[in-house]
Amino acid sequence: MNERYSRQELFAPIGEEGQKKIRQKHVLIIGAGALGTGSAEALVRAGVGKVTIVDRDYVEWSNLQRQQLYSEADAKERLPKAVAAKQRLQEVNSDVEIDAIVGDVTAQELEELITARTPDLLMDATDNFDTRMMINDAAYKYRIPWIYGACVGSYGISYAFIPGKTPCFHCLLDTVPMGGLTCDTAGIISPAVQMVVSYQVTEALKILVEDWAALRHKLVSFDLWKNQYTAIRIDSVKKEDCPTCGEKPSYPFLSYEQQTKTAVLCGRNSVQIRPAAKRNYDLQELASLFAKQGLAVHVNPYLVSVSLGNERLVVFSDGRALIHGTKDIQEAKSIYYRYLG
Repeated sequence: MNERYSRQELFAPIGEEGQKKIRQKHVLIIGAGALGTGSAEALVRAGVGKVTIVDRDYVEWSNLQRQQLYSEADAKERLPKAVAAKQRLQEVNSDVEIDAIVGDVTAQELEELITARTPDLLMDATDNFDTRMMINDAAYKYRIPWIYGACVGSYGISYAFIPGKTPCFHCLLDTVPMGGLTCDTAGIISPAVQMVVSYQVTEALKILVEDWAALRHKLVSFDLWKNQYTAIRIDSVKKEDCPTCGEKPSYPFLSYEQQTKTAVLCGRNSVQIRPAAKRNYDLQELASLFAKQGLAVHVNPYLVSVSLGNERLVVFSDGRALIHGTKDIQEAKSIYYRYLG
């Protein structure tokens, strides 16, 4: 018995055979915020063979309250979350292969990730429904289980979607609470994050050891502060004409037209802008150009950050940019084109 995983192997539903299966599996985690870091650490400690983490953002001070893999040094350096997460996870378990991708997950990139890396499971750690709809379409198109999770305030929700066996997220939209609360309007407490992570990772382990009969098959939601908990079966929400899991699927959220070029980031007074075509910036050269304009510049191997008074422009090497200090898309576009053309 491998001493490292001995306590996990002593757990009868996993055992030595289950641990061998876990070591052979690959999990793709979309997002490296609160849920992503929690799930990634738990899975890496559990000995998953490979974990791929994709995230578009970098570490900020407000993340440290609940995003457990990051340190003050990461926030000071504005390290991309995927990079900082990989560094920490490699220290946790050097036996696990960890791949970090700094970038926005578009429909095209998601399909490329799936076809090139063939993950066994997709973990939702995103902060918006557009990306979840893309994950849902891709999961059902390529027949890969995915685990939904979301939290805000003291509230959380989770469900494991299994193509061919359960309704999909598209079917569920009329059932899931879609309120406008986000982390920047309602805040969030870390126990709510950890509770959702617990539900997600537990279902993930069941899938990784192929114990399909043990899956919960219920949509779980809770409010820790209000001492509320519900678990409901959702089989009845399955729609035969669903464009994702119905009789004639079209996977609409994988189409080019559905790819958002600008987006207000959840929990942030910020707008993301993605150019129509990727640009390959030399970050040091770009930093020098900004500095010659008398701007305060911070640069690391992954991004350039420029202070613009009340706003801050952050540019990644592929041309993607974050404009902090505004939620006005037109204002953000104006700043982007003023400095990047």
